[in-house]
Amino acid sequence: MTCWHESAFFKLKSDACCRPDCANPSKNHSYSLLYHYSWSIRSIHHNFDLTMHSRTILSGLLLGALPFQTSAQNDPSTDCTGVKGISPECSSQESAYQRDFFYIGGGYVDSGIPGQQMWSDQLYVEKLTPASKVNKPYPMVFVSAGVNTGAEWLNTPDNRKGWASYYLDQGYQVYIVDIAANGRSGQQLLSKYPLRLGSTDTINEQGFTAPENFDQYPQANVHTQWPGNGSRGDPAFDAFTAANVPISSSNVNVENTMRTSGCQLLSMIGQSYTICHSAGCTYTAIWSDACPDLLRANINIEPGNIPHTSLIGNATVAGVGRTAARPCGLTYTPLQFDPPVTNCSTIATTEVGPDDPAKRSCILQTGTIHKLTQLGKVPYIMITGEASPHITYDHCFIEYFKQMGLTNYQWIKLADIGIKGNGHFMFLEKNNQDIAAAINYGLGQMNGGPAAPGHPGLPISRK
Repeated sequence: MTCWHESAFFKLKSDACCRPDCANPSKNHSYSLLYHYSWSIRSIHHNFDLTMHSRTILSGLLLGALPFQTSAQNDPSTDCTGVKGISPECSSQESAYQRDFFYIGGGYVDSGIPGQQMWSDQLYVEKLTPASKVNKPYPMVFVSAGVNTGAEWLNTPDNRKGWASYYLDQGYQVYIVDIAANGRSGQQLLSKYPLRLGSTDTINEQGFTAPENFDQYPQANVHTQWPGNGSRGDPAFDAFTAANVPISSSNVNVENTMRTSGCQLLSMIGQSYTICHSAGCTYTAIWSDACPDLLRANINIEPGNIPHTSLIGNATVAGVGRTAARPCGLTYTPLQFDPPVTNCSTIATTEVGPDDPAKRSCILQTGTIHKLTQLGKVPYIMITGEASPHITYDHCFIEYFKQMGLTNYQWIKLADIGIKGNGHFMFLEKNNQDIAAAINYGLGQMNGGPAAPGHPGLPISRK
């Protein structure tokens, strides 16, 4: 479900700022264009208001993403799907917005060249301001897993509208973060941030785009929502795989940078909703622990930081193996526990429950139970698709939260609310707008909760 604006207000600001209130046209000299569908071309020309100064990039002007330029205006003989949408004859599917970018956090470090330093530990952040206006009280911060960069929130591999545009249409100030050492948050200090492979064609097919073609877990058979056939050679699959990038193998250093620079970002923009995907949810968990008053709610799209383990395959079947991971539970670096923990190797764990492809066993603490003291302050919402590998093990988060004594969480299985057939990258799939709309319904309820630094309570109604 998508809400299309009938009118839009475009503004080029005279000063750059990453706070949401900098989008207020009353606070900035502006270059403005007021447009309404019912106006004639003559009336449009009469409503230009031109002033000087700008460093903001207006995507509607630079990318042709004006609200009246929709796919309906494409010549029917022109194929604008996927990468073919780069043609000048194809109009953009994105919503109109203003775009700024910033590098947040970090500082100068030794470059290895005598007498010269370089900057390190910074995060690349895009600020997207809806062309109409911001009318929601809290910003939206998107965090990717790192297999693809934050650009994955903009549009889909087959060139449909992405979640960033959806929430811009709803009036949210949107921020997109590239995680440390990933994408445009790349780091020159390679000794601190060594790189490893992000993904491959086989990993993508079996885990993300075509799990129904592999006998890994029974729920995969109902996967229907990936655009195209999900296999190598299909245009949407190839576009998705082309977007894969390397990630850092230094989990500890990435987590520490995401903790300090991420909380710095939130301190600059104010209490915000976070939407994370897969391994990116490691970092919103860290923010919930380190700066909980700055998160309105933490929305987890199939979180990849499974407590104490990674379910990444074995030598014979790619989707059903297990390796030890995240000794601190949700992270590699210590969170705030009671009793306190400085070295997570002291946390004892045990396997709980039967383990089979349809429902995996969990790894929980045993002996002295170290309970999280801060993370539960932030509402935690987890969303799982019915055909993803995560449907076999996301229950382990619930078991872990119960052991931690947490109550402010909610698990939404999409099939339970009538949204069927989704895999792990649900926000890129054919029904991505339906999922975004379902989340937006819940956000509407939470917007009316206690004002910052307070938090709304869970559960929220799903109907």
